[in-house]
Amino acid sequence: MGAKVILVAILVISMGIPYGGYLLGKKKEGSTKASLALGILLFFGTMVVADMMLFSGHIYAAETPDAAAAAASVEGWRYLAAALSTGLSCIGAGVAVASAASAAIGALSEDSSIMGKALIFVALAESIALYGLLISFSILG
Repeated sequence: MGAKVILVAILVISMGIPYGGYLLGKKKEGSTKASLALGILLFFGTMVVADMMLFSGHIYAAETPDAAAAAASVEGWRYLAAALSTGLSCIGAGVAVASAASAAIGALSEDSSIMGKALIFVALAESIALYGLLISFSILG
């Protein structure tokens, strides 16, 4: 238990060092890329060390699960997949609608005759969320 706490603390520190260096350092050209590169290096380095320390290398065969436990596991994965397809498609649709709607409003301020075309682009962006919802219904159905 103590080794796990130490590894989590090292992981948090390894992510905080580049961010703190970026915030405290002079914001000059290339400091963002250097901070990002150092953060990635420290993060994955910590993950490799944690993997070597936490997993001893012994592999044991899993017990044969009964049918009820297997069915409950599959049912849980179905709900997770449906939630992810709906949630991620709604996030993507929100980003797309934000971009398309702001561009449409800007274009409408210049020329009001293109309102139909602008609404089509906003509706196409919104349809991404509907596709995700249909996929989640097909997963659950």
